[in-house]
Amino acid sequence: KGSCRMLKILIAEDERDIRELISFTLQFAGYEVVSVQNGVEAVEQALATKPDLILLDVRMPKMTGYQACEALKALPETKDIPVLFLSAKGQESEIRQGLEAGAIDYILKPFSPDELTAQVRRALAPLAQA
Repeated sequence: KGSCRMLKILIAEDERDIRELISFTLQFAGYEVVSVQNGVEAVEQALATKPDLILLDVRMPKMTGYQACEALKALPETKDIPVLFLSAKGQESEIRQGLEAGAIDYILKPFSPDELTAQVRRALAPLAQA
């Protein structure tokens, strides 16, 4: 398998500034980016676009990141897509809840573009080597 296919990342973040920063950062790093504003859209878009990685903000209207993650993990089409949470809260209980919902890691806000890219690369490393 060649690595000519661009890896696709779905971002769900209700704050536009942060969403745009993440989109720009990841596009600059060479990823294809699909961005949505809430958890409901995240589940719909994940089914429609089959991303390689999903970034979910924890606190969103309509459906939280945790609920979205649980919904994604319950669907056969999306259950194997890795999920990273974005959270401004470094509380242990929240992180544990996120990992229990099925996420592989946590990105704490605020983050630098370099940190974000590095964490996304780590999460996608198994795919990049495939």
